[in-house]
Amino acid sequence: MSGTSCPNVGPPPSDRSHLVDAAPAGRRLPTMRRGLRLLGLATAALVAAVATGSVVTAPAAAESNGGVRVMPLGDSITDGFNVPGGYRIELWQRLVADGYRVDFVGSMFNGPSNLGDHDHEGHSGWTIAQIDANVVNWLRNTTPRTVLLHIGTNDMYNASGAPARLSTLIDKITNTAPNADVFVATIIPRNGTESAVRTFNAAIPGIVQSKVTAGKRVHLVDMFSAVGTADLADGIHPNATGYRKMATTWYNALRAVPGSLGGNTPTTPPPTTPRRPLRRPPRPRRRRPRPPRPRRRQVAGSGTRSTPGTPVSPPPSASPTPAVRRSTAGRWSSPCPVGRPSPAAGTPPTRPLAGR
Repeated sequence: MSGTSCPNVGPPPSDRSHLVDAAPAGRRLPTMRRGLRLLGLATAALVAAVATGSVVTAPAAAESNGGVRVMPLGDSITDGFNVPGGYRIELWQRLVADGYRVDFVGSMFNGPSNLGDHDHEGHSGWTIAQIDANVVNWLRNTTPRTVLLHIGTNDMYNASGAPARLSTLIDKITNTAPNADVFVATIIPRNGTESAVRTFNAAIPGIVQSKVTAGKRVHLVDMFSAVGTADLADGIHPNATGYRKMATTWYNALRAVPGSLGGNTPTTPPPTTPRRPLRRPPRPRRRRPRPPRPRRRQVAGSGTRSTPGTPVSPPPSASPTPAVRRSTAGRWSSPCPVGRPSPAAGTPPTRPLAGR
């Protein structure tokens, strides 16, 4: 049919009765037509953007609260596949509950209403190389203080060279944001590529240590041990329990590095037990002087005691004490020989024992 024009099978131009917005004769609506035309162009552009994967979302500063900027960086696990928001929900709630003021940053935006900040940098299906190709612009646009990196799951289809690619990505992050703390996580289990996951994770501690030796602020997070295969919804992405475990692991890692959340202590200190009012020191108790107790003296040779001022009566005896006479020589003497008591009246004298 080249060179031949198609016949006009539609209604003549003067007939506008087929239009929904047809106006009475002699009246035109150019403004409404122009608006419909622009709406159609905008719809076509949106469809094209979705098809190419370059959907424009809300800017990262839309939910900025002025807190410490933290960038969740990675693939669909960071985005929250199966559970929109993923680990970011529980992590945000725990940080807020403990008094930290954190601002999640990134060019992506999703999550439920109980996630206070929906910004992130999680790109579903992306590999390490794809993150590496865009990370510089993301870091310059958001200037994060802390980066949470979980990447490499989609590289397990072709795990050869994945550790080297991760090392290059870490260098690019630390060179672009030298003052940021970068937390590098081992990837969670993945059904079907268990051997590749273990080999990749085994290389990460050495990579992180080499960066630390070079003076970089890089920290290792053992995420593989925190999430098990029972915590996966589809063999690749965590379920709600798995995401909560990831949030706990991120939270503990952040708390272990002073400054990664803006300081050693939360911005709002936790409530403390009110202190009791100080009591006045007790006054010394005055002791009343007690009257002295009378001293009791024991009379030699008797079992009785006496008090001062009481006359001492001689002990009773069977016979009166013989009179004491004074010798002519001026010495006191007794009528009885020394060592021999005088026998009492009516008592027979004792006889010496036989043999003496």
